[in-house]
Parts: sequence; C-alpha cells; structure tokens
Amino acid sequence: MIDKNKISRERLLFLRKKRNSKIFVVFMRLFILCAFFILWEILAQTGVIDSFLSSSPSRIYKTLKSLLVSGELWVHVGTTVYETVIGFLIATVLGTAIALALWWSENFRKIAEPYIIVLNSLPKIALGPIIIVWFGSGVKSIVFMTVIITIIVTIITMQNGFLAADKGKTMLLESMGASKFTIMRKLVLPQSIPTFISCLKINVGMAWIGSIMGEYLTSRQGIGYLIVYGGQVFKLDLVMASTVILCILAGVMYAIVALLEKFLTKH
Repeated sequence: MIDKNKISRERLLFLRKKRNSKIFVVFMRLFILCAFFILWEILAQTGVIDSFLSSSPSRIYKTLKSLLVSGELWVHVGTTVYETVIGFLIATVLGTAIALALWWSENFRKIAEPYIIVLNSLPKIALGPIIIVWFGSGVKSIVFMTVIITIIVTIITMQNGFLAADKGKTMLLESMGASKFTIMRKLVLPQSIPTFISCLKINVGMAWIGSIMGEYLTSRQGIGYLIVYGGQVFKLDLVMASTVILCILAGVMYAIVALLEKFLTKH
C-alpha cells in the first residue's frame, strides 16, 4: 500500500528544492551584476582603466541624474520605447500572418521562400538612405527600419513552427474531413505557441536593434540619438549612460514577454 504521507513529504521536498534553485539563480544574477559594477568603479577610481574612455558607475549615475532633473530622460526614453514597441507589434503580427499564408499555400511558399532568404541576408543598414527618402527624417523611418529588421526573422521562425505541426494528427484530421481552417485552429496554432513565445523573445532584441539603428541614421530624439551625440562630442559618460538605459528597457520588455509566456503556458 502506498504511503500518502511519504508521497506528500517527497513532493514538498521537491517543491522546496525547486524554489531554492530559483532563489539561487536570482541571487547569482544580482550578485554578478553588482560585482561587475563594483569592480568597474574600483578600477576607474584607482586609475587601472581610464574613466574618460570607459566612464564609471558613479559618472553614469551623475549623467542619469542630470538627464532626469532636466526632463530630457523621459523624452528620449519615451521616443525610443514608442518606436520599438510599434515596430515590434507590426513586425510580429504581420510576420506571423505571412508565415501562416506560407503554411496555408505550398505553391506560395515555394515561390516566396527564395525572396525571403535573400531579404534576410540583405544588410538593412544599406537601405537607410532609401527609407529616409520614402518616409522622411523621423519616427516613420525608424519604425519602418525596426519592422524590416524584425519581420523576416518572424516569418522564418513562425513558418518553421507551423510546418512542424504533428504530421500524424494532421493526416488524421484530413481523413476525418477537417478543413484547412479547422486544422489550423485546432492543431497548428495551439502547437505553435512555444515557437511563438520563442519568436517574441527573439523579436525583443531585433526590435531594439532596429530602432537604435534607425535613430543612428535619422533622429533628433531617442536613446540612439544620445549615443551618437555623446560619441560626436566625446561625452562618453552620456554614451555609457544611454547604453545602461537601453539594457534596462530591453530587460523590462523581455520580462513582459516572460510573463506572457507564463500566462499562455497555464492555459
């Protein structure tokens, strides 16, 4: 006879071990981050590294404080976040829709696939002057740059996810007279949720790359503009402070995607 108390005790030990493992991971992440900044500050203060060239956490803090007091910080952060989020959403929705169309029609997939591969290999920065001519110097150009950098990756990733749907179950549904739409709704889309989450995580990085790259080319506001401006006038504290802001914003966006993953995997 199975001892229920023993099973309960073993389960509690397992859950406790899992919780301790999560705490350890979070602690080590924070420890490594804090150790990095402390070491960086010590090396800068002792002159081991040139603080003019590499800045230091204390100088970055002063720069961020100055931007915050002047009100410039929220203007630049708001501009870049807006461009990144809009580009991210457009690329994700449109790219997923195109990938679904490629799954739906084999002929369309065979025709479009070479063009998608070529567009993916094309350096998007080379299109910068054309994009500026098309959309002008401003937010539209930056959003478009974000979209073209992110959308191809979305199409390729989601197409592979849709095509990886269980072939046996697909054939079973077809033999039962299920329509293409039913197969898509009942089988392909539910099985592609893990791929979609992975795609979102990739798109977070790609969207930030696109928006910053766009701001390098044409912008008077935004984190990318601060980095370019700081480099031009040799305010490297501003460059490093902008980079820190960028890392924080990307981390927050990734955390939102991680929360979405938890929500979707529970249902």
